[in-house]
Amino acid sequence: MPARSWFSYAVVRVVPLVEREEFVNAGIVLYCEELDFLEARIDLDAARLSAMAPAADLSVVRKHLEAIPRVCTGGPGAGPIGELPIGERWRWIIAPRSTVVQTSAAHPGLCSEPRGALDRLMAQLVRR
Repeated sequence: MPARSWFSYAVVRVVPLVEREEFVNAGIVLYCEELDFLEARIDLDAARLSAMAPAADLSVVRKHLEAIPRVCTGGPGAGPIGELPIGERWRWIIAPRSTVVQTSAAHPGLCSEPRGALDRLMAQLVRR
């Protein structure tokens, strides 16, 4: 059996009306310090979001969601945050916010392959 490593993940949520605290899960961010791994997958169910909040500006929401995988990848294309070390990028992504795009609290897990764990979490928590 391959060695297993601890990881943390957070669910990316779209909260169109912050004061109502209703949300649509739109992605997963997974961080495994031991394997120097930080990656996000985004899959917004636009129809579900539109049903919840017909006035939501989907193009703005998508723009904000698309920034999360760029920050995970890092580098100059992700702006100043992309230049931070991987652990600091993870902490920046999961920092509490009162905005339309938020993340859940971080949750732990064990895996032998982080991309596989990310795929499983997407299937369980985001895709319908």
